[in-house]
Amino acid sequence: MKVPMLDLTEQYQGLKGQISEALDNVMSKAHFILGDNVKSLEQNVAKYSNVGYGVGVANGSDALHISLLGCGIEEGDEVIAPAFTFFATAGAIARIGAKPVFVDINPKTFNIDPSKIEAAITEKTKAIIPVHLYGQMVDMDPVVEIAKKHNLAIIEDAAQAIGAQYKGRSVGELGTTACYSFFPTKNLGAYGDAGMIVTDDAEIAERMRVIRVHGSKPKYYHHVLGYNSRLDELQAAILNVKFPHLDEWNNLRREKANNYTQLLNEKLGDKVITPYQDENCHHIFHQYTIRVERRDELQAYLKEQGVETMIYYPKPLHLQPVFSNLGYNEGDLPETEKACQEALSLPMFPELKIEQQEYVVSKIASFYKGE
Repeated sequence: MKVPMLDLTEQYQGLKGQISEALDNVMSKAHFILGDNVKSLEQNVAKYSNVGYGVGVANGSDALHISLLGCGIEEGDEVIAPAFTFFATAGAIARIGAKPVFVDINPKTFNIDPSKIEAAITEKTKAIIPVHLYGQMVDMDPVVEIAKKHNLAIIEDAAQAIGAQYKGRSVGELGTTACYSFFPTKNLGAYGDAGMIVTDDAEIAERMRVIRVHGSKPKYYHHVLGYNSRLDELQAAILNVKFPHLDEWNNLRREKANNYTQLLNEKLGDKVITPYQDENCHHIFHQYTIRVERRDELQAYLKEQGVETMIYYPKPLHLQPVFSNLGYNEGDLPETEKACQEALSLPMFPELKIEQQEYVVSKIASFYKGE
């Protein structure tokens, strides 16, 4: 049996007619830049996030970068972030000329450990980026408390977490801004690059709208150095078709996650550490990530058996060559480094079949039994 990490074909076939109609409508109107589809998606995603404003940008990485600029982060400032995340989180900080300050993670959730944040704050610290990894939100109450105490912006990296909640509150409600990625693999994915920032601060929203169009307002009058980073109208049209299905797809992911957990616990017991679900969180399982010994050997074996898996992330950010100037050494963030050796993400998408899950788990069991 072949089990892909992600298969979008069934989802597309179910929406093919609506998507074709939406794209044809854009073509017919010939309004391709920041048109009605972008405005509609901005309004809908902001409302979904329980905040007032959405700013569509070209991708999730730009969402982080423009959020930092919108929140007033400048060269020489420091921004606290986890080292167990995709490069874009720290890359956005460094591109401004600010310094990423890395903090270790909670080994259960893979998210930044709030108890480690305050010790990393200096007089240069201006913001915190909590990353809601794999679809589960960070323990936000202590993060918010620390940010208020030290007058810091909170930029939620929600690239993997649209639809997630913490104590009944949405991504975006607890931060100064929140950043979404609509990369095709995400729970709400475009058919190319796309992203969005949401915020409840009208002034920051307007600043970010100006930054995304070369810093101009009105057109051809430039007050700040901005970028060309606009959410594409065609991608917005596709996302508007897909958006009403998001909660249904997230619930299916949760169902698949529960299936995995039950099967893994039955067949492998303590050989595999299944994902921890914080009782305060509504986890939307962008990834189903287990912790295992002999991770790389297991991945190679599963590949031979037709099962695709992914390692998010094999090398932590604080040990990446590009950040060698920051002075971090192996052993500085032990929980992060351990996770990089043990984390393995299994196939996860709403249309995943129970037979496929059973096959995946059976092959993991075979590996550890030496069959």
